[in-house]
Amino acid sequence: MRVLVVEDDPAIADFVCTGLQEAGYAVDHAADGEEAYALTVNEPYDAAVVDLMLPRLDGLGLIERMRGSGVATPVLILSAKRTVDDRVRGLQAGGDDYLTKPFAFAELLARVQALVRRSTGAPETTRLVAGPVSLDLLAREATRAGEALDLQPREFSLLEVLVRNADRVVSKTAIHQAVWDFDFNPRTNVVEVLVHRLRQKVDEPFEPALIHTVRGAGYVLRTP
Repeated sequence: MRVLVVEDDPAIADFVCTGLQEAGYAVDHAADGEEAYALTVNEPYDAAVVDLMLPRLDGLGLIERMRGSGVATPVLILSAKRTVDDRVRGLQAGGDDYLTKPFAFAELLARVQALVRRSTGAPETTRLVAGPVSLDLLAREATRAGEALDLQPREFSLLEVLVRNADRVVSKTAIHQAVWDFDFNPRTNVVEVLVHRLRQKVDEPFEPALIHTVRGAGYVLRTP
């Protein structure tokens, strides 16, 4: 799947592009609306993530020009504007979804995946399973061996990242991007604290332990 990221803020662009690449997408980046428009009319994309405040051609102008040229690429709008009127204008211009800043990468990824599924007609996955762990993505509920796990939102997001990458190491950077927003300061131990809390709920009441630390690399959920 191929995604276009249209964002002029280098930090946010790097945050989004890196996260999408680690999620398995091929990603192109444009820093202004004119460059993005040229790409969309010449290259096929499965989705586009578009900031509204762009140089040369703003996000709304870009989307309107895309739709006027017959470009049907699904668009997720990113914006610091939070009012209902702002969202309505974005959707009326031809956007398909709207996400306000700051945002957690997990939510952005889920919205991009939903847009891609809608555009390709692929069935929507609402449940993830890795060994004895099962996640209901719609209800945001988790179980192990059929027993409910009482997880806080960030604990659920972390478990979702580990389940999606079962038996593969997930770096601290990837966890930062999935669970916290792009303003998060990585020079803290909150990832370690969150992993410890999750282990208390997912591993300590059960056997065997599933969540393992890979020193110098990250964390992995190993299925028995």
